[in-house]
Amino acid sequence: MSGVAGRYALALFELARDENALDLVTAGLDSFEALLRESPDLQRLVRSPVYSAEEQLRAIGAVLDQAGITGLTGNFIRLVATRRRLFALPGMVAAYRKLVARARGVVSAEVRLAEEPSARVMDEIKAALRAMTSSEVDLTVKIDPALIGGLVVQVGSRMVDASLRTKLNSIRLAMKEAR
Repeated sequence: MSGVAGRYALALFELARDENALDLVTAGLDSFEALLRESPDLQRLVRSPVYSAEEQLRAIGAVLDQAGITGLTGNFIRLVATRRRLFALPGMVAAYRKLVARARGVVSAEVRLAEEPSARVMDEIKAALRAMTSSEVDLTVKIDPALIGGLVVQVGSRMVDASLRTKLNSIRLAMKEAR
């Protein structure tokens, strides 16, 4: 973890872990993120350097009070506003989530497919990844029609490309070499 977001996330993670409040803080951050996604005004407040620290703190305090985000999460967001670091809050939340996942032994994986998979296919992919990693898997699915078929799986630095596009490119290359 490096940079402002990483340092703040690590500090929040350590405090939450010490207070046995990882789930509570995660829930509070989820609530705040939902508010942020739904409100263009809140997004402007978080990103804009035009507002003073006092204005940001007053506005964020009102939002947190209205949403019922209190305790460690509320104090953390208020501190971030006081330090004029609200612009980095989305990165802090993402970094915090990674720290929580790592502490729980959850592995992140990304699967790209040509089309939306059925529930059965998703269950099979998750089961295969759990068996491969010997741990719980947090799966992100992305749809990429350019793959034509098959899938591309990335777990950490390992990638398995079983897409039809890659297979066709291999056949095309082999045919060129055969000429």
